[in-house]
Amino acid sequence: MAGKEEVIINHFQCTATFFRHMKVQRTTRFKDTRRCSAPQHFYMTNSIPFFKYQGAGNDFVMVDNRTGIFPDASDAKLIAHLCDRRFGIGADGLILLEEVPDFDFRMVYFNADGREGSMCGNGGRCTVAFARALGIIGEHCRFLAVDGPHEASISAPDWVELKMADVASVTQLPNGDYVLNTGSPHYVQFVEQLDGWPVTEKGQAIRYSEAFREQGINVNFVAAAAEGIGVFTYERGVEAETLSCGTGVTASAIAAYLKNPAPAAANVPITTKGGQLRVRFKPVGNRFEDVWLCGPAVQVFEGIFRNSTAA
Repeated sequence: MAGKEEVIINHFQCTATFFRHMKVQRTTRFKDTRRCSAPQHFYMTNSIPFFKYQGAGNDFVMVDNRTGIFPDASDAKLIAHLCDRRFGIGADGLILLEEVPDFDFRMVYFNADGREGSMCGNGGRCTVAFARALGIIGEHCRFLAVDGPHEASISAPDWVELKMADVASVTQLPNGDYVLNTGSPHYVQFVEQLDGWPVTEKGQAIRYSEAFREQGINVNFVAAAAEGIGVFTYERGVEAETLSCGTGVTASAIAAYLKNPAPAAANVPITTKGGQLRVRFKPVGNRFEDVWLCGPAVQVFEGIFRNSTAA
């Protein structure tokens, strides 16, 4: 779909309960983004202005919460409803952009099940794009997430490069698989080919195994690609396969380097079902430093969500 498309959503017909006759602007470029122009009386506790972003198919509901407009961040039921693809807006997660001292902003991420999550790499890149669209930042920024400070840059209109946390250690299991934390915990398994691989079935078996059942773990399946590697990911919290996972491709790139160490392997092109990403890093002994996750971050549309559960 090129350019812009206006979609008018009738709130009597849509289970997402948008306000009647509100226009939703679809865009694909930062220069086209605009603040939602709903009249001030719409901004009540039972309505939530939002933006929808996606990074390589990993999609998020974004809320500018600098003035505290989000009703209740502890309301897991509401957050899960927002992320529901049939009865809500639909997303892999919700992200609140908030003010915090000494940083450009704070990113607060919630999984699609409504619970606050660990670091989300693609979500972080989308939050940077969102902050740029809101006029909060320029081409560079520093922000705070659940795993600590991050820096990021926008090197092209829809391309965001995000510095991830250093990876202090990687565990190789007796079966040859890898476990590591790239801001979120990940399990990496190499397979011969990804086409037809039962991601949900195999991912659930590992995620709910005795070793990982209590805390949960994201599961990545990796195979060689024409350029770099291909990665399919089963995400905890979403409890399904997602089209891409930023911390997952980061973990997969590092595991691929450990499997076949080479200087070129420290700058890895990655193919996911949702698009192309790139991960670069510096191996330093057993550590991995200067880790960057790079890829697209695009605004899809904006609108008003009416919270029918509000008092």
